[in-house]
Amino acid sequence: MTVKTFRIEGNFQMGEQVQPFVKECRAENEKQAVEWVNSELGSKHRTPRNKIWIEKIEEIKS
Repeated sequence: MTVKTFRIEGNFQMGEQVQPFVKECRAENEKQAVEWVNSELGSKHRTPRNKIWIEKIEEIKS
């Protein structure tokens, strides 16, 4: 499979505040990109997956 670049935009709850985010990652498909974002935010900010809201996923054409 070919690896693509995705831009994922959304919000996540950090304490009492809701923070916007924009992340770019390389993945084979959108499902893997979403999994990466959930893992990344959960690891860095201790945010559970149900507090991460993805608004937009787009493939970035090279």
